[in-house]
Amino acid sequence: MKLGDAIGVALGFERKVRDHYQRSAEGIEDPLGRRVFQTLAAEEQGHVDYLQHCLAEWKETGLVPDRPLRTVLPSGSKWIEAARKKLQGRPDRRAAAAGELEALKTALQHEKETDAFYHRLVTQLPPDEQGLFEKFLGIEDGHVTLVQAELDCLLGTGFWFDVMEFRLETA
Repeated sequence: MKLGDAIGVALGFERKVRDHYQRSAEGIEDPLGRRVFQTLAAEEQGHVDYLQHCLAEWKETGLVPDRPLRTVLPSGSKWIEAARKKLQGRPDRRAAAAGELEALKTALQHEKETDAFYHRLVTQLPPDEQGLFEKFLGIEDGHVTLVQAELDCLLGTGFWFDVMEFRLETA
């Protein structure tokens, strides 16, 4: 795949998931759930803006742009543990609306497709063009993890960010 085509396909993936998050945020009644979707929509809009800028720069100069890709999500994993503890301390556990669960399931599917696309792309492109898309790998992996954690939490699977929330065995 040529670089211009790769950027175009990447833009398609990013727009699709951004649009899903935007539509979902409008339909979620729970303020926390709405905020999750709004945050992820903003994150995906940042990816669209980044790719559009890179495509324009590549068309103008013929060079692969090397600029940082920013994320609105916190880096590292300390925030995950802090959020898990905060949720565990809440006395009320809300039930998710069916629409919210479906929105998360669809989001997870979109994120997995996008993540797989970037992983394939990095292995298929020439080494001097891979850097543009390597920046997305960790971020997209994080999106898959975040959406899966939200889904697990709302479904009550007993896991949140792959951490067991309770133990079945007794002491």
